[in-house]
Amino acid sequence: MTTSIVRPPVEIHPQLTDPLLPELLHPSRLLWTPRELADLTATVTTELTANLRGILRFDEDRRWWARLALTDGVELWLLSWLPGQHTKPHDHGGASGSFTVLQGEIGEEYRYPGGPIRRRTHVAGQGLGFGAGRAHQVTGIGDQPAASVHAYSPPLVATREYATLADVPAEIPPLPAIVRP
Repeated sequence: MTTSIVRPPVEIHPQLTDPLLPELLHPSRLLWTPRELADLTATVTTELTANLRGILRFDEDRRWWARLALTDGVELWLLSWLPGQHTKPHDHGGASGSFTVLQGEIGEEYRYPGGPIRRRTHVAGQGLGFGAGRAHQVTGIGDQPAASVHAYSPPLVATREYATLADVPAEIPPLPAIVRP
């Protein structure tokens, strides 16, 4: 007789006990659109603010992050940004994504394959959803610590880093998803 590991349909950060979050995650949805992801991060940011602040940490030595939730269709993260902390230029390996700023201000340089490099500033309450081809670099700007909620679908797809956004290829091929036990 063999036994198999059964994982729950939804994994949620142990400090997030609000019953709203499991309802928002739609565990049967296997692929989320950028609009659905943007709605998710916006709702989590506005409706679970106190819970998120209870989890939030800042680290002067490196960017800090915590996974908030994971289903077969979406992963949800909380990230913090001290002024000047940033990601390397990267794409999301073919996954769609979104983020909403919880507090502070973050800057984003982004590019779609073959397009120009653009810049945006996102402040608390602002967010966006983006398709699979977007590459970007995100930076904490301003003089106050920032935090943001991010979502990706499909989940657990590896990111690809670049030396600069100018190095993003004309076509970003999808990467295989990471298989979890």
